[in-house]
Amino acid sequence: MTSGPLIVQSDKTALLEVDHELAGEARHELAVFAELERAPEHIHTYRITKLGLWNARAAGHDSDFVLGVLDRYAKFAVPTSVRTDITETMNRYGRLTIQRDSAGELELVSQEPAILAEATKHRKIAELLDGRISQTAFKIQPWARGQVKQELLKLGWPAEDFAGYTPGTPHEIALTDDTWHIRDYQTQAVDKFWQGGSGVVVLPCGAGKTIVGAAAMSVAKTNTLILVTNTVSARQWKAELLKRTTLTEDEIGEYSGSVKEIKPITIATYQILTTKRKSEYAHLSLLNANDWGLIIYDEVHLLPAPIFKMTADLQARRRLGLTATLVREDGKEGDVFSLIGPKRFDAPWKEIEAQGYIAPAACFEIRIDLPEEERLNYAMANQEDRYRIAATSPMKIDVIKKLLAKHAGEPTLIIGQYLDQIHTIADALEMPMITGETPVDERERLFDLFRTGAITTLVVSKVANFSIDLPEASVAIQISGSYGSRQEEAQRLGRLLRPKVDGRTASFYTLISRDTVDQDFAQNRQRFLAEQGYSYEILDAFDL
Repeated sequence: MTSGPLIVQSDKTALLEVDHELAGEARHELAVFAELERAPEHIHTYRITKLGLWNARAAGHDSDFVLGVLDRYAKFAVPTSVRTDITETMNRYGRLTIQRDSAGELELVSQEPAILAEATKHRKIAELLDGRISQTAFKIQPWARGQVKQELLKLGWPAEDFAGYTPGTPHEIALTDDTWHIRDYQTQAVDKFWQGGSGVVVLPCGAGKTIVGAAAMSVAKTNTLILVTNTVSARQWKAELLKRTTLTEDEIGEYSGSVKEIKPITIATYQILTTKRKSEYAHLSLLNANDWGLIIYDEVHLLPAPIFKMTADLQARRRLGLTATLVREDGKEGDVFSLIGPKRFDAPWKEIEAQGYIAPAACFEIRIDLPEEERLNYAMANQEDRYRIAATSPMKIDVIKKLLAKHAGEPTLIIGQYLDQIHTIADALEMPMITGETPVDERERLFDLFRTGAITTLVVSKVANFSIDLPEASVAIQISGSYGSRQEEAQRLGRLLRPKVDGRTASFYTLISRDTVDQDFAQNRQRFLAEQGYSYEILDAFDL
């Protein structure tokens, strides 16, 4: 076994030789169950985690599949301890199940008394139970279905949930695909979701996650609550549903800061649900305001923590999470797994690109030297201020101008984190800008001008990270970001991935101050894209 690109180590890390001819194939299959930790130029480091293995198991892959991948690409024999651990970890999934008895009561069930005893003796789980029913079952408190799954996952015994779902109030919904056709991978995603009951579909930005949601609604045919990141996203969802389904204006309601409509299909923002008045969530009643049969969580990787608490009480409703990445910067991937559901379908970005459904993209990191005065300010600053100083260097403005000249006429987004930097650059370039302070109507007006080509450049804050449909955007210049956020990197590249009418390749630039924390954070941000098969070409600002 000497020809493979992979070295599997006893600590469950796997080293991938990037330049090997089989590296692309290996990366594609590793993504099913392993997480990329580090991605320098030549050797990428993956870690095989319990949650990754359980997600793979829930998606229909067993330990034979995982070990087969490792054996196929390994340069040396996979350590016996790793083989044993993978097999035993994956075998833990589903040995405890949540079911309903003939009277509709919730039960925690296992055919293995020792496992059932281990779980039920745990204090936090015992508090959620309501007595023993038999040697193989305990009664679960009616309200505790979600909490039981959370605690069992922490204990290392992820339960499979067979307790079923309320159908919700029936509502007729069908796709109107006479002028368009649902893609094979979108159909597969819906099928996998429906078979599993609830869970997450992972698709690249631009690959049609909204259509997956609409198709799931056409199968469910029930009142549906759609939770989205912001009002602009809510209105884009509404427009897509009107375009892709038989739904009419009268059937779709918006529930946001500006509008409070509850209709058979209601689109609400995360922000409105997490708004508090007198220490109470003022709009929580929305979750019970209609007999929802399906709840869709858009951009589930951005789900605010309070929504998890609310979702724990919604386990009888089918739940569909949509995202470009399961990576969460707050480490709550386990809560997504236990409360929304495990990963049901995952289509690698490069695979969708190869089918022509998302645009190819070239990624560049441009390194800039801080002038002496800025370098001194950086050296004297405390750790909290260093990133801002490095990321907002005025030296980036000249580089932006060179890139705009290089891509003259191409639809370009300049994306930043800091409002003062965004204002400075918009003023220096005399370009329109959009931030969180921009009224929704003005945002939509500027986005529409950008879509029609009336303006070719927008300076935007992180409000444009997600759920903004700008099909012709083909250049992004990232000037600053949310520290080392991998999910943000995925979202920002995603703004460019809608297929272009002329088939051109998108260009994604990141401007980095050399030898600073700006450069350190950039390396972390790039990990997710490296996992998807994108590589960064490093350029010097002087060479532009």
